[in-house]
Amino acid sequence: MLHISGLTWTVTIGFIVLLLAVDLVLATVRPHRVGFREASLWSIFYVLVAIGFGVWFWSAHGGGFGAEYFAGYVVEKSLSVDNLFVFVLIMTTFAVPEEHQHKVLTFGIVLALLMRAVFIAVGAALLALFSFMFLLFGLLLIYTAVQLFRHRDQDPDIEDNAVVKTARRLLPITDEYVGGKILTRVDGRRVATPLFVVLVAIGGVDLLFALDSIPAVFGVTEEPYVVFTANAFALLGLRALFFLVKGLLDRLVYLSTGLSLILAFIGVKLILHWAHVAVDERVPEVPTALSLGVIVVVLAVVTVASLVKTRRDPSAKAHAGSLRAHPSEDRDRER
Repeated sequence: MLHISGLTWTVTIGFIVLLLAVDLVLATVRPHRVGFREASLWSIFYVLVAIGFGVWFWSAHGGGFGAEYFAGYVVEKSLSVDNLFVFVLIMTTFAVPEEHQHKVLTFGIVLALLMRAVFIAVGAALLALFSFMFLLFGLLLIYTAVQLFRHRDQDPDIEDNAVVKTARRLLPITDEYVGGKILTRVDGRRVATPLFVVLVAIGGVDLLFALDSIPAVFGVTEEPYVVFTANAFALLGLRALFFLVKGLLDRLVYLSTGLSLILAFIGVKLILHWAHVAVDERVPEVPTALSLGVIVVVLAVVTVASLVKTRRDPSAKAHAGSLRAHPSEDRDRER
């Protein structure tokens, strides 16, 4: 059992908030197009921060918990790449100017962290009270893996998102981006800008991703502190990673397939853990080292296979994957 003091929690959260504050200041005070060099430097910085934290955590709390942190970080980092697909889709759908994409991504990361904090607290409480939650989480991940694999060649329908549709229906929205403002006044009346709808879309997407990513990382570790820090450090580098690899994303044609395999594997791991605890101790469990190895191997194979595929077939294009078919496709099948 991992014992984390209140002071450690406070310092950790304070450090993460500080990093977010720097991002917000850069996004708000100096809106600009983020170039490759800047994105590379920030990406390296956030990876080094995550590794540095992991090294400290390993030395302070032992190799077992340290391995759980790194496994959780790799899981969340791989799932966050799928977030990037959807972020690119949202930016394209709403034609967000490049100088405002920095701000949108930073707010999106803040929303994602807040939602994940809530889900982590709820998930940890449920797992502590009810062992069968491991079974439910495992089944949820396997269902998600199957749906993602079935619709791996699709993209989420952003305009069909219930939250976005509700925002469009209830709020007056300007036709143009107004200097990166979220709200503005037109003829003395306060109205929303398209940037507000973009943030709503990203918030809705973050909610869906939290439903998948939190059970996934709980499949690697049961410790709320490890789950939170793995999520936080994976998400903190998401903004820089977006600008660094958005041109490469189209080439990762097998990423959705790889993520579905990872989610299914972790789902099976959770079910085996439940069976070991609640049914029979002779049921084998999957060790953390094996989990980390499987995840890294799947991601490596998926990346190499994707690059080989797109080199041989330049017309091949990657998709984020969807958990359900688009309404138009459902209607086509009914016909």
